[in-house]
This record gives sequence, structure tokens and C-alpha cells, in this order.
Amino acid sequence: MADISKLNELIKIHKTNKSKVEKECGLANGVIGKWEKGIANPSIDAVIMLAKHFNISTDYLLGLVDE
Repeated sequence: MADISKLNELIKIHKTNKSKVEKECGLANGVIGKWEKGIANPSIDAVIMLAKHFNISTDYLLGLVDE
């Protein structure tokens, strides 16, 4: 499961918002909110898309590394 706090941090650092990230990554509208609430978990494809979008490792998004 992705570390949603890391995703929110990236969104803030990049001065964007969840809706824009969802659209740019081809994710369903509101899906990040569902992840935050624990209603759904991101697929591996979503984690990969987000990592590519923010130019970071999937390990960072998964909370396996801090940098």
C-alpha cells in the first residue's frame, strides 16, 4: 500500500492538487481521496504512474525509503 502522506507531500511541494494529479496520471476522479479514507488501495499501475509523474521511485511512494 502506498504511503499517502508521501503523496500528499509531493502534491504540496509541486504546488498542484489531487484533481490535477489524477487527471495527468489518468486516474479516476476522486481516487486519491478514496485512498486517504482507506476505501480503496492504489494499484501497482497507479503507483508506477505517480512515481513517473513526480520523477521519484516507487519505493519512496510505498514508504520503503525516505529519499
